[in-house]
Amino acid sequence: MLDWYFKTNLLVRILIGLVAGCIVGIILGYGSPETTKAFIANTSFLGDIFIRLLKMIVVPVILFSLIGGAASIAPSRLGRVGLKIVGFYLVTSALSVALGLIFANLFQPGSGMNIVGSEGAKAVERKPPALADIFLNIIPTNPVESLAKADVLPIIFFAIVFGIAISLLKDSKDATLAKGADALFEVVNAAAETMYKIVRGIMEYAPIGVFFLIAIVFARQGPSALGPLLLVTLTCYLAFIALVILGYGGLLAVFRLGLFTFLKGANEALITAFVTRSSSGTLPVSLRCAEENLGIPRSISSFTLPLGATVNMNGTAIYLGVCAMFIGYATGHPLTVDQQWIVVTTATLAAIGTAGVPGAGAIMLLMVLESIGMKVEAGSAIAAAYAMILGIDALLDMGRTCLNVGGDIACTAIVAKTEGELDETKWSSQAAPGA
Repeated sequence: MLDWYFKTNLLVRILIGLVAGCIVGIILGYGSPETTKAFIANTSFLGDIFIRLLKMIVVPVILFSLIGGAASIAPSRLGRVGLKIVGFYLVTSALSVALGLIFANLFQPGSGMNIVGSEGAKAVERKPPALADIFLNIIPTNPVESLAKADVLPIIFFAIVFGIAISLLKDSKDATLAKGADALFEVVNAAAETMYKIVRGIMEYAPIGVFFLIAIVFARQGPSALGPLLLVTLTCYLAFIALVILGYGGLLAVFRLGLFTFLKGANEALITAFVTRSSSGTLPVSLRCAEENLGIPRSISSFTLPLGATVNMNGTAIYLGVCAMFIGYATGHPLTVDQQWIVVTTATLAAIGTAGVPGAGAIMLLMVLESIGMKVEAGSAIAAAYAMILGIDALLDMGRTCLNVGGDIACTAIVAKTEGELDETKWSSQAAPGA
């Protein structure tokens, strides 16, 4: 049994856990109230274990991922190419989460559900601080205190500053300082990889955790919970498509590059990303497609694509915006305009810190919820709504990873065009005359 479990594809196992949890939950919902209460009382801890494991890993993943990502940007390369690619990555990430919020406001997934926690009470939403205070509090007065309290925005700010400082020291003329910075960079990277290894281990428990979390949700909510889950998936994928057409297509058109040529040239990388759900794992395919099919020189793509696999997560940004809105609607606390602005800021920054491994977006969602005062506490209504997202996370992860990789390649093509290094003969079918 254990041999089958660990050798079966994780996505398949999570889907089995989701479907089985739905079935068991619906059966319990039609059974006697005493049986339902007994099931919830005796098994809820198995789902809560998964929630606690995810919360355990949030802070170290953010800290080490962001330090490593910022430190990997070599100052010697952080000239025009570096500034351009970082600028495009930030713009597309902000546009992504904005599109996600627009579609979430339009479809309002989760509206009317009024999910309750284990004690039968509606979700209690902690009032977040004013928007101006959020931006001020991004700068920590005591980074150690921020780490201890899991204050995510100050942690992000400190990690980025720390990573840039390491990058600068790596290029120091003082050999001792440069050597020490290189050693520190290797330690940070090793720590980040260790965290990703732990994440993969936690995800092995995901099918079990998802089964019990979803079963309990459906036992309380009944079959009516199926509709909101389908609506969340539809909302995300419509936003994904909109970003490809309006975002990537619009940017490429501004620089006189064709969207269809881009999609044709990048299709192998996009399919690989969709199947593997890993931006980092798709990187070799992305590099080959960029060079062979789209005429992007390796001198640019070898810098921008690995950086993008770390800091450019457009699909994840959409996912974070839509899912935060869903949890707000589902628990009876729709997000205010100020909270949505905070989601835009936090999700854009969170996308920078999202590891390019399967399931990492679900961990970043915890961070976004924390930033708007919605604590995912075991047994709470917010945890129940979050559990519903976990059940379909693998389906959403395929689409968002495909979008992440597409964004990396599109932005890289634009930068290569602005540097005059793009082989436009590969784009001739779409390029305007005289381009």
